[in-house]
Amino acid sequence: MVDTILERCEAKNLRMTEQRRVIAQVLESSDDHPDVEELYARASAADPRISLATVYRTVKLFEEAGILDKLEFGDGRARYEDAEREHHDHLIDVQSGEVIEFVDEEIEVLQEKIARKLGYELRGHRMELFGVRLKDKS
Repeated sequence: MVDTILERCEAKNLRMTEQRRVIAQVLESSDDHPDVEELYARASAADPRISLATVYRTVKLFEEAGILDKLEFGDGRARYEDAEREHHDHLIDVQSGEVIEFVDEEIEVLQEKIARKLGYELRGHRMELFGVRLKDKS
């Protein structure tokens, strides 16, 4: 496995312009799930010559190459994350839009069990939970 987004782009022989390199670096340093507008704001801060259209084309290229995963959390915004990140699931706060990443071994085991029960070998999954924060009972 190649470590960085940029290295994976180069390994897949994608033509890497300076602007694409900046976008790859912005994605690499993101610890959230930015949409194209957020990526554009971050990338254009590093290189003001980057256009919104360039960001759209670049994320589409990276997604088609299997470098990025496109996530849709029901808010009308496509968000992106590194396709090579460690497996995790998402809990989305429907009021604030906050996305919380988590891993729960019990859920992982249950999913495997369900797949086997239905006669399948699980090859992957994506789980997204949607909720509202509980009120404190102070």
